[in-house]
Parts: sequence; C-alpha cells; structure tokens
Amino acid sequence: MRSSNPVFSRRGFSRDNGYAGFNAQPQAGGPAVATQGNAYAPGNPYAGQQAPTNPYAANPYGQQDLQGAPPQAPAAAGRMTMDDVVMRTATTLGVLVVTAALAWALLPVDDANISKSYGIAIGAGLVAMVLGFVQAFKRKASPPLILAYAALEGVFLGVVSSVVDNRIASGAAMQAVLGTMAVFLAVLVAYKAGWIRVNRRFYGFVMAAALGFVLLMAVNLLFSVFGGGDGLGFRSGGLGIMFGIIGVLLGACFLALDFKQVEDGIAYGAPREEAWLAAFGLTMTLVWIYLEFLRLIAILQGND
Repeated sequence: MRSSNPVFSRRGFSRDNGYAGFNAQPQAGGPAVATQGNAYAPGNPYAGQQAPTNPYAANPYGQQDLQGAPPQAPAAAGRMTMDDVVMRTATTLGVLVVTAALAWALLPVDDANISKSYGIAIGAGLVAMVLGFVQAFKRKASPPLILAYAALEGVFLGVVSSVVDNRIASGAAMQAVLGTMAVFLAVLVAYKAGWIRVNRRFYGFVMAAALGFVLLMAVNLLFSVFGGGDGLGFRSGGLGIMFGIIGVLLGACFLALDFKQVEDGIAYGAPREEAWLAAFGLTMTLVWIYLEFLRLIAILQGND
C-alpha cells in the first residue's frame, strides 16, 4: 500500500503509479504476482505471508465487483486493522493540528512580522515536501518521518491559515476546516453506501484529471513567477473559483481511492505497519482539500 497523494510521485502521481498498488509478493505455492504499477491488478500481494488461503487470491476482481472489498482474511497477529488505521491517522492529524495551532499563536502575521513568519512557513513546507518524497520512495513506513512531515506541514498550514484569516477573509480557516470535514464524511458515507464505485475506470479518470489539474497549476505558477500577478488567472476571479471547486472534487476522489486502499489492505491481511502509510496518504489528501477550501473561500470573500 503506497501513498495516495499526487504530490509525491515517481511515475504519474504515486510511487507505484497507483493508489492501491501493493508490492509484488509471492503467492502461496505460486509465482510472484506483478501488482506494482497497477492500482487494481489481480492477486493478493500478501498471500505468501498469511497462512489461510484466500479463495479469490488468483483474481479477486473477476468474481466480484471492484467496489466491494476482497474476501476478508481471517484475523491474524500483526495484521492491519481498521483500529490501527484510525489510531495512526488520528495521531498524524493530531500532530499536524497541534503544530498548526502553535504556529498560528507564535508566528504573528502583522505588518512587522509577516515576512519572517511567512519565510518560516515556506521553509517548513519545503522540508515537509522533501520528507514526504522520502517516505513515498521508502519501501516501509517510517513513523518518525511521517510525524515529522505532519509537524512541519502543520507549521506551514498554521501560518498560511493565519494570513488568510487575519488579512484576507475573516473566519476562513474555520470554514475550511468545516468544509474539509463535510467532504470527508460525505465521501465516506457515499463510499460505504456504494454510490461511489472505485474501479479501474474511476482510477484512470481521477488520475488523468489530477495530472491535468497539477500541470495547469504548475504553468500558472511559472507565469506568475516570471510575469507577475496571478499568471494565467487560474487562482483568482471566476477561473479561480472554478478551479477551486475542481480541486475540492479531486480531493474527494482521492479520499475514495484512499478508502479503497485501506479496505483492500485490511481484507488482504496487510502488515500492521502499513497503517502508517494509510495515515500518511489520508493526511495528505485532507491537507489538499483544506488548502483548496481555504483558497476558494479567500477568493469568494475577497470579491465581496
């Protein structure tokens, strides 16, 4: 199970070019299954690590719909559970929230200090990105690395949120938090109810849309750096609102892929340390959604 956030990628938008791409492992009594690079490749990558044989291990998607979880593996010591994912995700998000609150309180954004505070935030954000890349390219989860990423990302979010809330749109940070929570709950309910069908077509559509979105934002950033202003205007006015909504919708799609990844990992009997990777991916997706909401609210209120 690998990171689900498109920021951290080797090919396309993830290390293995897929949201739920597990490392290839030998099947019990058979050759290795080449799942790397294909988010929904057949075969249980952990079959060689668990004693019971999964009756659908050869082709889980040939006998049931992709939306449903693969057959649940019997509980075994050292296997990832939903409680593990919830606890690791809560810990990661807790670290992020605490450091964000500290950054908000200790790094003022008044006229005399905004340059210094913003410089610290940008530095923390860049280091967090580097740590994220390092974790995304590691074969195993590193809890200290993931928590360090969350702490530094929290510093970045705290200062950026303070700037927007105090200087551009009052109350924007709380509105963005509520919006992020609403999207998370809505996608979770829709996923569990079967309204969102996570299959190869869904995966391909989301990845293509995300690639186009990120490329457009990168071009806009280059134009803004070298040409001044807002570049091509993708982050202000009507276009900014449209792209903000698209960003939130993409984040919601990433959440659905994250939920599928977690569900499959539990069903296939993934090792317990994989829960940290699930927490890592969910945290990055929620940060994506929060930033898009924050930017969207700033544009809407700034136009008032």
